[in-house]
Amino acid sequence: YSVSLVGPAPWGFRLQGGKDFNMPLAISRLNDGGKAAQAHVGIGDVVLTIDGISTDGMTHLEAQNKIKACTGNLNMTLQR
Repeated sequence: YSVSLVGPAPWGFRLQGGKDFNMPLAISRLNDGGKAAQAHVGIGDVVLTIDGISTDGMTHLEAQNKIKACTGNLNMTLQR
C-alpha cells in the first residue's frame, strides 16, 4: 500500500534494518499522534520504496538520508 505524509518532518516513525543489517527496511516504532500513525502505518510494515526509489539494497543510513531529503512530503510504498 502507498502512504503520503504531508508537511515537514518529523514524520513520527523509526526505521530498522537495511542492507547492512541483512534485514528489510521496516517500521520499528511509531510516535503517538505522529503523521505516520495518523496515516495508519503499522509497526513491522516493510518499506518497499521511498519517494519512488526502491529500498532494495539500501543501507540503513542511505534510507535515513533519503527520508531526510523529503522536505515537503514523504511518499512511501509499504507492505504489511
